[in-house]
Amino acid sequence: MTKKRKSPAETARQMKKLVDEIVDYVNSDLVQRNAERLLPGFSRDNLFVKPEGWEKFFHGNRTNGNGNGQKNGSGRKADGARTLADLTREELLDLVIARSQEWLLSKQDPDKGFWCAPLLADTTLECDTITLYAYMGWLESKKDKVRRMADFILSKQLPDGGWNIYKNGPSEISATVKGYWALKIAGHSPDAPYMAKARTRIGELGGIHKINSYAKFYMALFGLYDWRGVPAIPTELMLFPKWFYFNIYEMSAWTRGIVIPLSIVWSVRPKKTLPPSAHLDELFEKGLPRWTPVGSPAPADEGIFSWRKFFLMWDGFFKTMEGRGPHFLRTWSMRLARNWMIKHFEDSDGLAAIFPPIVNAVMALECLGYPESHPYVQGQVKALEDYEIPIPESDALQMQPCLSPIWDTALSVISLAESGVPRDHESLVAATRWLVDLEIRREGDWRVKNPSTQPGGWAFEFKNDFYPDVDDTAMVLLALRHVNLSDGYFSREREKSYLRGLNWMLSMQGSNGGWAAFDRDNTKFIFEKIPFADHNAMIDPPSADITARVLELLGHVGYDKSYPCVWEALEFLKKEQEPDGSWYGRWGVNYVYGTWQVLRGLSAIGEDMKSPYVLKAVRWLKSVQNDDGGWGERCDSYDDPARKGKAPSTPSQTAWGLMGMLAAGLLDDPATENALEHLLRTQNPDGSWDEAEFTGTGFPKVFYLEYTYYRNYFPLLALGAYRTKQYTKENSWAYR
Repeated sequence: MTKKRKSPAETARQMKKLVDEIVDYVNSDLVQRNAERLLPGFSRDNLFVKPEGWEKFFHGNRTNGNGNGQKNGSGRKADGARTLADLTREELLDLVIARSQEWLLSKQDPDKGFWCAPLLADTTLECDTITLYAYMGWLESKKDKVRRMADFILSKQLPDGGWNIYKNGPSEISATVKGYWALKIAGHSPDAPYMAKARTRIGELGGIHKINSYAKFYMALFGLYDWRGVPAIPTELMLFPKWFYFNIYEMSAWTRGIVIPLSIVWSVRPKKTLPPSAHLDELFEKGLPRWTPVGSPAPADEGIFSWRKFFLMWDGFFKTMEGRGPHFLRTWSMRLARNWMIKHFEDSDGLAAIFPPIVNAVMALECLGYPESHPYVQGQVKALEDYEIPIPESDALQMQPCLSPIWDTALSVISLAESGVPRDHESLVAATRWLVDLEIRREGDWRVKNPSTQPGGWAFEFKNDFYPDVDDTAMVLLALRHVNLSDGYFSREREKSYLRGLNWMLSMQGSNGGWAAFDRDNTKFIFEKIPFADHNAMIDPPSADITARVLELLGHVGYDKSYPCVWEALEFLKKEQEPDGSWYGRWGVNYVYGTWQVLRGLSAIGEDMKSPYVLKAVRWLKSVQNDDGGWGERCDSYDDPARKGKAPSTPSQTAWGLMGMLAAGLLDDPATENALEHLLRTQNPDGSWDEAEFTGTGFPKVFYLEYTYYRNYFPLLALGAYRTKQYTKENSWAYR
C-alpha cells in the first residue's frame, strides 16, 4: 500500500504548527528561568521575535478577507497603512487571491450550497418569448413583460440599426429581423427613427429571405412567410427505427428537443393572427413571392450529386405528400412525437431544460389541444419564467437560455480548493453534498447508443435527467476529489456517486478515442446537410476540449498513458490539432480555450510537455498573447480562423492562457509573468474582474454565451495554480 502524499497546503500547515510549538517552548517560563541564571535581567519578550510577514511563509494557513483566519483559507490583508504599490509580488498575489476567494464565497447559495451565475446570450431569446406570447394569445395578459423585454431589445440595438449575436460583434440578419419584428409586436411604431434604421440595416444584410429556417418557421405560423420557403419537419421522422441509418437519435440531444415538438407544429400548421401593425409587409419586395426555395442559393462548387440535393429532394417529397399520404402514418407519428415529448417532461425543468425546446413544446401542446391551465403547459411556462432576469435600474426584462448551477458549482469548488481554501471548508462540504444529491440515476437518451452501462453522471442544469453530459460530469468528479469529508457515512456515499459517474463517463468514449457532450458516436456529418440544420449543431461529435477535460480528471486520479482509454484519447487529440499548433474550442471561445484545455489535460496524464506537438501549441499560444500580457479572442474566429486569438484581453481568456503556460511547465517564462501581472492589476477592489466579451459557445457561428462567473473563477484557478507551482517549482523548465 503506497503512502498518501500530502498536499503542499497540508504540509505547510503542519510545518507552521511545528515551528509555533518550538517558539512556544523557547519562550516558555522554563527556558526563561534557566536563561536568567546566565543572563540576569533576561526577558522572554525579546528572546524570539517572529519576522515580518511570518504568515506568508505558510500558504496553507491563510486568513480570510476579514483577517480572522478560520474559514476561507485566503491570504492575509495588507497592512492598512500600506498601499498596493508597497506590496511585494507575493503579497499582492496573496491579496488578489484572498479577495477573489471572498467574492466567490459570498456568491454561494447560503441554504443549499450551490453557485448559479446569470447565463446571458443575445436578444433572440427575448424576441422569441414575445413571439411565443403572440402565438398563445398572451400579449394582453403579459403586456408588462412584453414592454420590459421590448425595452431590453431596444437597448441592445447597435448604432447601425441592427442587432448582433455576441458582444462587440457585427449586426446579424436573423437577430436583426427578429428584433425589428418583436418591437412591432410589442407596439413600437414603424415610423420611429430606430425602426427605420433597423429596416435599412436589414436591407444591407441581404433582406428578410436571408434569415434562418427557424425564424421563417415562426413567421409562417402567422402567415407572414410562405410555408413553401420553410423546411419540412414532419412527425414522420419519428417512424424511423433506432437501427436505421437515419433516425432521431442520430441527431444531437439538443436538436431532438428542438425538432420533435416543432414537427408537431409543422404537421398541424396552425393559423395564428397578428394585428396589421405587427406585419412585415415593408420587408418584402412588392410584386415578388414571399418566400424563396429552401436551400437556395446553391453552393458554387456543388456537383451533380450532393447530400444537400438529396435532402432537398426529400423536403419536396414531404411537402408534396402533405395531406395526401396514408392518414394512419400521420396519426401514428403524431402519437409517437407527443409521447416522446411528454415522456421527456419527466425529471426535467422544462423540455431538455433549455430555452428553444421549451418554447417549441408550449406551441406543440397548444397544437395538441392542451389548455393553458394544463399541468404540462404550466410546467413549461414555469421553466421559462425561471429564466427571467429583471433589470430594475431600467425596468427591463432579460431572458436566459438555461441555468448553469452544476457547471458553476463544480468550477467554483475546484478554483477555491486549488487556490488554497482548506479542503474541509464548510462551503466546499456544502457544495459537495449538493452535487452528490443531484447525481442522475435514471436512464436517458444516451442509453440508445450506450446500452450496457448503468446510469450516473451530472447534467448542466438543476434538473435535466434525460441529458447528463460528459463535460459537467468530468468537472463534478474533479470537484468531488478536491474536498475532504469528516462524515464517514457521507464520505462513502460520495465515493459511490463518484464511481458511478466515472464509470458512466468512461463508457461514453467514442470509437475515435474522443468524448462528446451528450452522446457516443453521434457523428453522421451528412445530417449537417438537412435543410433545417442551419443552427449548425445537428450532431454532437467528440471535441478536443471535452476530451482534454476528461484527461485532466483521469490524470488527477492516477490514470496515465498506459491506460487504453487515455492512449486512444491522446491519439484523437493529436489528430485534432490545427496546423499552427492550436486546438479548436467547441464549447468556449475558441482556439485559446481549446489549446489551454488540451495542454492542461496532457500535463495531467503525464505527457512529455517537451514533445514537438506540445511545443508547437505553446508557440502558438505565446504568439497570440497581447501586449498587455493578456489573451483575447472573439466569436468571429468561428467564421474566420484568421481571427483566432485576435481580440482585446479578457480575464477568463487570460486565465486560460496562463494555465496553458503553467501546464507546459513555463513557470518563469516572460509570457507567464506578463499574464500574471495582467490579472493582478485588473482585479476590482471587491475581488471580481470585469469582462466585456462573450467567451462561451452554444452553437458555433449561430449562438454564443456569456458565462458571467468565467471572469472570476477562472482567474482564481489560474492564480492558485501559479502560486502552488511557484512554491513547489513543479515541472518547471526553461522554454526555448
